[in-house]
Amino acid sequence: MAAAAAARAVPVNPMFGGLKRTLPLVVILGATGTGKSTLALQLGQRLGGEIVSADSMQVYEGLDIITNKVSAQEQRMCQHHMISFVDPLVTNYTVVDFRNKATALIEDIFARDKIPIIVGGTNYYVESLLWKVLVNTKSPEAGTEQVVDRKAELEKEDSHVLHSRLRQVDPEMAAKLHPHDKRKVARSLQVFEETGISHSEFLHRQHSEEGGSPLGGPLKFPNPCILWLHADQTVLDERLDKRVDDMLAAGLLEELRDFHRRYNQKNSSKNSQDYQHGIFQSIGFKEFHEYLVTEGKCTPETSNQLLKKGIESLKQVTKRYARKQNRWVKNRFLSRPGPRAPAVYGLEVSDVSKWKESVLDPALDIVHSFIQGHKPAATPVKMPHNETENKRSYHMCDVCDRIIIGDREWAAHVKSKSHLHQLKKRRLDSDAISTTGSQTTSPDCDTEPKEDGAPGQNDPELKSSI
Repeated sequence: MAAAAAARAVPVNPMFGGLKRTLPLVVILGATGTGKSTLALQLGQRLGGEIVSADSMQVYEGLDIITNKVSAQEQRMCQHHMISFVDPLVTNYTVVDFRNKATALIEDIFARDKIPIIVGGTNYYVESLLWKVLVNTKSPEAGTEQVVDRKAELEKEDSHVLHSRLRQVDPEMAAKLHPHDKRKVARSLQVFEETGISHSEFLHRQHSEEGGSPLGGPLKFPNPCILWLHADQTVLDERLDKRVDDMLAAGLLEELRDFHRRYNQKNSSKNSQDYQHGIFQSIGFKEFHEYLVTEGKCTPETSNQLLKKGIESLKQVTKRYARKQNRWVKNRFLSRPGPRAPAVYGLEVSDVSKWKESVLDPALDIVHSFIQGHKPAATPVKMPHNETENKRSYHMCDVCDRIIIGDREWAAHVKSKSHLHQLKKRRLDSDAISTTGSQTTSPDCDTEPKEDGAPGQNDPELKSSI
């Protein structure tokens, strides 16, 4: 069943007045720690909906505490999908696999006259369910392993070699991707190798389809209701620190020890652990790597220091990830031009004591408006954007020997402390060279001047080109 057909106008539950409406696809966005799962559960219970997790780590069995999975009791309160169904040793589960399975589930939920509620913090998983943005290079008879192995093969090569190869077959995409972004570069090469069509050409075709936009191809489902939970950054940071402490109290270390013993100890002993693929890339696992591999092999003092280091690292990485998730919402939804970008409704979650009046009740009002075919009374979140800004422009900083992608990123770089420091250092070096050069050619100096056209070791032009 096609996605659009699945979300057709259907009879709604009696609680909605028996009206025939196009049921919405409810999508809950927000950084980790903002209460996305709580709101999803509350909406699911009140609307008779079903929850589809869009979290790349929660698809795996195990590490329930560190991946913050909803409890078995919460899953009984409202039907949840896409949680704990992939073997933890599988490292080739991709967003394409997720999209195919989750899309079929959403279509089935719609077909049963229920509302699907997408919740999760994995950006590209959420996008795969909203837009036609992915290129599926798998042939009908090809297995997952065949396709992913090719991408994994490419990722083993040098990043600059890969980027150079991409420049030859798809210069447009190469100009948008940083050479160090090995995963995306490998993915674009994979698309070309397996289809004969450049990745950029695929995206152009999707954008030009009816309903396409700068965000991607047409919407998969015609009536998305997008809610964004956001909080004051200081409040969120404190909440995330407390959440790590709560995880530790709930048995996080025992969970990590057991998982390490069953799945990772052998790899660690051979120094072949892979924290870039599968469940092992979960935030929190690699942060405790030193502690796990040395536990029982070092002094209690050293072990305790490594434990403290792991805890602090987990807190820092978690807060950094939360900022990244919020940047994605702002850059992908709120700052992008185009009339077809779906509206996003913001809900302030800083004060959890006011959850009902500030979050739950407004969310229910917004979703009910979508169900009834009305425009919500709430105003969508808007952010000013520069229509001429190029988010994928290529800049080479000769001073810092760095490649910067994006106009905004370039503007920030040239004002950064590191760039200004390098500029100052270069000026001082240049002044020192000029002074040395003038002393060398001084009439009072015993050293004869060099012949014209024969640059010396301290020639500023020569030095700047080295």
